[in-house]
Amino acid sequence: MEFRFNVFGTLVAVSGAEGKWQAWYLGAEGKRRPADFIVPADIAADDLCEYLADLFHEDATPKHSTVDELATVGLGGVGRPPGEGGGRGLFG
Repeated sequence: MEFRFNVFGTLVAVSGAEGKWQAWYLGAEGKRRPADFIVPADIAADDLCEYLADLFHEDATPKHSTVDELATVGLGGVGRPPGEGGGRGLFG
């Protein structure tokens, strides 16, 4: 399973499953690199967006004021559509 987020303007993917998360920075042309942060094993999939917002809240700006789930992809490319994962903002 892979969850993709826009974290205050930075594209991030979190793949794996609860207890075994791996975070990635997403770049142009589908490239990715390992992220320089970890997602603790005890973070539930439904709490990833809130965790990323808490972790990176200092990166928020008026232009990039939210953490939004962009997509969730499971085996075979099946997942919930963008926007159904919720979001968390800091600037109303």
